[in-house]
Amino acid sequence: MPAPPSLTTLPIDALLPEIADSVRAHRSLVIEAAPGAGKTTRVPPELLALWPDGEVVVLEPRRLAAHLSAARVAEERGEPLGGTVGVQMRFDSVCSDRTRLRYVTEGVLLRQLLADPLLRGVRAVVLDEFHERHLQADLALALLRRLQATARPELRIIVMSATLATAQVAAFLDDCPTVRSQGRSHEVSLQYLPQPSPEPLSKQVRQALRELLRTEASDPATAGGDVLVFLPGGAEIRRCQEDLAELATQLGLSVLPLHGDLPLTEQRRAVAPRAAGERRKVILSTNVAETSVTIDGVTAVIDSGLSRVAGHAHWSGLPTLRVQPICRAAAAQRAGRAGRTRPGRCIRLYTRHDHDLRPEFELPEIRRLDLAELLLTLHAAELPLAELKFLDPPLPAALEAAEQL
Repeated sequence: MPAPPSLTTLPIDALLPEIADSVRAHRSLVIEAAPGAGKTTRVPPELLALWPDGEVVVLEPRRLAAHLSAARVAEERGEPLGGTVGVQMRFDSVCSDRTRLRYVTEGVLLRQLLADPLLRGVRAVVLDEFHERHLQADLALALLRRLQATARPELRIIVMSATLATAQVAAFLDDCPTVRSQGRSHEVSLQYLPQPSPEPLSKQVRQALRELLRTEASDPATAGGDVLVFLPGGAEIRRCQEDLAELATQLGLSVLPLHGDLPLTEQRRAVAPRAAGERRKVILSTNVAETSVTIDGVTAVIDSGLSRVAGHAHWSGLPTLRVQPICRAAAAQRAGRAGRTRPGRCIRLYTRHDHDLRPEFELPEIRRLDLAELLLTLHAAELPLAELKFLDPPLPAALEAAEQL
C-alpha cells in the first residue's frame, strides 16, 4: 500500500479533538463550517477512529460531492477507493467487505433505513450540507432521531452545514452542542448591476466576462484564475456555451459545463485543478458548485442570482420546476467561491436593492413539494407519521392533499 500523502492543513483540523470529545460525550452534534474548512473530508475519518469495529455513513446531497469526497479521503489515507472508504449511489457503488466509511446519496440512506430500521453496525451517521434541506434529508433526519430515541440510543447523529440556522437544528437534536469553524477565505470584491438588464441571460454573462477580463490588468491579484458562472439549469448553460464560443476561441478559454445530469467523468473534468499549460477555464455551473464541491483555482464568479427550484402546484397536483431568485445565504456562498485561494471578484447580474430584498434562507422542500412519495414511503414501512418529528413539520393541508392523492 502506498504511503499516505502529506495532508494540507485545513481550518477544521484544529477543531477535530473538540469534535471527537463532543461525539464521545453527546449523542448528537452540529458542525457549522464555511466551504473550504475541510469538514466533508476530515470529520468522517476522525469519527471512524472512534470505533474500530463500526461503520460511519456520510450523507451527501449530490452524486458528484459523494464521489469526489470519498475519493479524496481514500487518497489521503493512501488507499484505493473501495477499501476502508467507499461510495454508494444509485446504480453505482464502489465498496467492499472492508469498507467502514461510506459516502452515500440521500436515496441510498433512506433505502438502508427502510431495509434495516436498526442500522446494524452503523455507529454514526453524518448529514453533510444539510442546509440544502432536501425532502429526503429531512425524512432521514426524522427517522434517525426516532431510532436514536428508541432502539439505538448509542447511535451518533452529526449534522454539518455551511449556512444554516444551527440553533434550530441543535434544539431539535435535544439541545446538542455546536462546533463552528470559519474556514479559509480571502476578500472578494462585489459588483452589482446599476439597473436590471433587458438583455438575455447568456448575453449578460458574455458582457460580464468581457468586462472581467478587460479590467484584470488593473487588478493583478485576481488575474489569471478560472471563472465560475452560476446559472439556473442545463438549458441556460447550453445557451451560454453557444454565446461564449467565439469569445473563448479568441481568448484561448476552455468553457466547461457542470450540472447534475452530466456523466460523472465530465463533472470531474470541470472541477479538476487546471494543469500547467492548460487553457484558462470558464465553468458554467448550476448550484451544484455552491457548497457541495470545491473547485480550486477559481478567482472570479459571475452570479446570475437565479436557480431552478422544484415545487408543487396544489391546484393541479403536478410537480413544478421554476426559475427563481436565490436567497441571500446562497448568494454569499456563490461569491465566496472566488476567495478560496486568493482575493477574488464576484459580478452579480442583479442590483444591490434586489439582493437586499431577498429572504435570508430558502424555504425547505418539505414546505413546498408534494408529500405523496414521503407518505407512501412511510406506509410501505408501516410507520405512522405521528411517530416522527420533523425539523420543520409538514403543513397539515399538504399532508391531507398527499394522503388523498
